[in-house]
Amino acid sequence: MSHIARSWWKFMFGGQGLSVRTGRYFGESVLTGAVVGVVTVGFRYLIDFAKRWVMEDLGHHHFLTHLSEGEVCKTLFCREDLADPHRWLMLALPAIGATLGYLLIKLFTSVEHARGTGSAIWAYHNNNGHVPAMVVPVKGVASVLTVGFGGSAGYEGPVTLIGAACGSTIGRLLNLTVRGRRILMAAGLAAGIAALFQAPLAGAMFGFEIFYSSSDVEYETLLPSFIASAVSYSIFACFWGWQPIFEMPDFVYDNGLRLFPYFVLALVITYGARFYISLYNGVEARFKSMRLPGVAKVALGGLLTGIIGFFMPDILGSSYALIDASLKCGYGHVFEGITPVAVLGFLAFFFVKALATSFTVGSGGSGGLFAPALVCGGTLGAAVGLFFDHVLPESISIHPAAFALVGMAGFLASTIRIPMTAIIIVAEISGNHALLLPAMWVCGISFWLNSGWSLYRTQPHCRESSPLHR
Repeated sequence: MSHIARSWWKFMFGGQGLSVRTGRYFGESVLTGAVVGVVTVGFRYLIDFAKRWVMEDLGHHHFLTHLSEGEVCKTLFCREDLADPHRWLMLALPAIGATLGYLLIKLFTSVEHARGTGSAIWAYHNNNGHVPAMVVPVKGVASVLTVGFGGSAGYEGPVTLIGAACGSTIGRLLNLTVRGRRILMAAGLAAGIAALFQAPLAGAMFGFEIFYSSSDVEYETLLPSFIASAVSYSIFACFWGWQPIFEMPDFVYDNGLRLFPYFVLALVITYGARFYISLYNGVEARFKSMRLPGVAKVALGGLLTGIIGFFMPDILGSSYALIDASLKCGYGHVFEGITPVAVLGFLAFFFVKALATSFTVGSGGSGGLFAPALVCGGTLGAAVGLFFDHVLPESISIHPAAFALVGMAGFLASTIRIPMTAIIIVAEISGNHALLLPAMWVCGISFWLNSGWSLYRTQPHCRESSPLHR
């Protein structure tokens, strides 16, 4: 009997995976995911409130719905609305929102601790995983003010920092070691992406892939990120639904000849990403060199964004209407007969979105670079897809919307250095899992060719160059 008892005990609890310590890690990861999920629900309600207030009370909605049907050519410059007083209000709103957000951060926390994903990466490597708890409410409200009032940025940078702050705070409250605090910080960062983008697998991958610009990863954060992402996504979806945040036709990859046009797309994405990174870094350096107070720089960046948005309103805010248009372009012959103009229209949106984002975030405004990268990749992909649809024979069956989706993945892989996350996240946010092969092809090429380029300069190149592992 004793032998049977020992065998049963070994069968149930044998190995290194089951222990009090791993049980605690599991509980801590669940707690982190739950807290981040609840906080992200509140953050999303705050975003929605700001959108309704700006759109309904200030008339902003009239200018941000042009692309809902993909009418890129008709709405590129919207000159017929220039006399509308609400249109002129768009000149000032981004500056007002960015300034209020900056002052809020300046008043209640360190600006360097609240820059977004870059600050979270820096804290992981250099600050023992410490992110102040005050970042959670301050960064949330500041980002909603900046983006909700028309600043060209995204909400994912703030939500990653908010998630990291939640994980870091839980680690301190539970009196964990520095290693444990770093792990929970990464799990919280992953949980934020999983919830807000409704992409649990991509969020978990993000939590171990974001910390380096090479293919190195923080493997010890992967399993806690899986647990925290699953919990946060489940809580968020209970309030906001289980459907993907975008819709697109169900295209598939079923022709090997398309690898060549997808290779061309990878090259376009590579140099588009380099342009985006160079532009952002140049604008940021220019603002830093100005002998002006920080608040004046942010106001100037917001004003420049407002001027661009006055002529091209769809670049204001997160610009999800552009992603929507990209994922539906070429479907139902929307651009039949006007393809060259549509290609130029999407290219114009790419350049202008990159410029407006550089002004908003590069000047010190509170917002993320992740969502603008999705927009830029989608517009570039749509332009390339429409071009090939126009010049290649019908037997190859090019779908511009498929190129837009794959372009989004490639752009993320190239600029933010997260190839595995990029492949998964575009599938989860669109509900289309049939384009994994071309996404792998384009992400692999663009990630490889852009080695040494990254939007986040706080990313060490590899584990050996990180102060954490040195």
